[in-house]
Amino acid sequence: MRFAEPVPVRPLRMVIHRMYESDLIILSDEVAAAKAEGKPLVALETTIVTHGMPYPDNIATARAVEDIVRANGAVPATIAIMDGKIRVGLTADELERLAGLKDVMKVSRADLAFALSTGRPGATTVAATMITAHLAGVRVFATGGIGGVHRGAETTYDVSADLYEFAKTPVTVVCAGAKALLDIPKTLEVLETLGVPVVTVGQDELPAFWSRQSGLPTPLRLDAPREIAAFIAKRAEIGLEGGMLVANPVPLADEIPAEEMRGYIDTAIADADRHGIRAKQVTPYVLGRMLELTAGRSLVTNIALVKNNARLAAEIAAALV
Repeated sequence: MRFAEPVPVRPLRMVIHRMYESDLIILSDEVAAAKAEGKPLVALETTIVTHGMPYPDNIATARAVEDIVRANGAVPATIAIMDGKIRVGLTADELERLAGLKDVMKVSRADLAFALSTGRPGATTVAATMITAHLAGVRVFATGGIGGVHRGAETTYDVSADLYEFAKTPVTVVCAGAKALLDIPKTLEVLETLGVPVVTVGQDELPAFWSRQSGLPTPLRLDAPREIAAFIAKRAEIGLEGGMLVANPVPLADEIPAEEMRGYIDTAIADADRHGIRAKQVTPYVLGRMLELTAGRSLVTNIALVKNNARLAAEIAAALV
C-alpha cells in the first residue's frame, strides 16, 4: 500500500505572506514577520525619496526614519509602486533602486491603479500611502506634511486629494501640519467640513511644517501617544469612518520661525507662478526653491521634523497594540 508523499510544511513567514499578499500587494520579510508576531507597524511614504529631497539626503533620511521607527518599538513599512505591485516594506537595495529610477510617478488616488496597470514606478503621496497602508492592515502613517488647499484655490480649485482621503480611509497620519506654502486656514476649514479630527500634540496652536506656529488655534489637543491611541480606538469602536490628522510640531531647536519663512514662501510661490508651474509639480518646485532661498536650512528642518514624526508615530502604533 502506497502512501501519498508528505506535504512540505511551509515556514510561518511564507504562510503570513500568503495571508496578506494578493496579486498586487507584496510584503517585505520584515513586515510579514511583524504581522505574524502582532508587532506595531508604521507606514512611510516614498515621495520624500523621489520628489521631496535631493540625493543623497533622500536615501539617508529614509533609512534614518526607518531606524527611528524600529528604535521606538515599531516596524517600518515603506510603501512604493514597483514592477506593477504595491510594495509594503522596501529593502535597502529596493530603496536605492527607487531613488535611481527615471519618470517615477507621484501617485495619488486618481492614478494609483494607472501606475499598477501600466507597470510604471510610483512614489506614494499621503493619499496613496493611506490607501495602500489600509489594504495592508497598517493603521498609523508618518510623513512630513500633508497637502491641502493651495493659495488662490478660489480661482484654480487646486485642492489636494489628501484632504478627502482622510474622510474615507481609517489611517492616522502623523505630520508637522499642512505644508506652509499652502493656504492653511482654508485647509483647516476643509478638514472640519469633512469631519476629520485634527489633533495637535503638546500645544494649543496648529503647527505650520517648518514652523511651530501658524497663528491658528488647534481644534483638538492631546499630549501623549497613549491618549492619541485611545482616541483612535474609540473612533473605531463607535464606527466612525475615515482617519485622523495628528499635527506634531517641529522640535524647537530645528524650527524656522513663521515670520521668517513667510518671505521665503512668497518668493518661491511667485517664482512658480512666473514659470508656469502647476498642479503636482508645485510642491516639489517650491521645496527646491526654498532650499536655495534658505541656503539649505529648510532641508535641515524638513529632515528633523520627519524624524520627529516617525518617533511619535511609532509610539502611537505601539500604544495601539
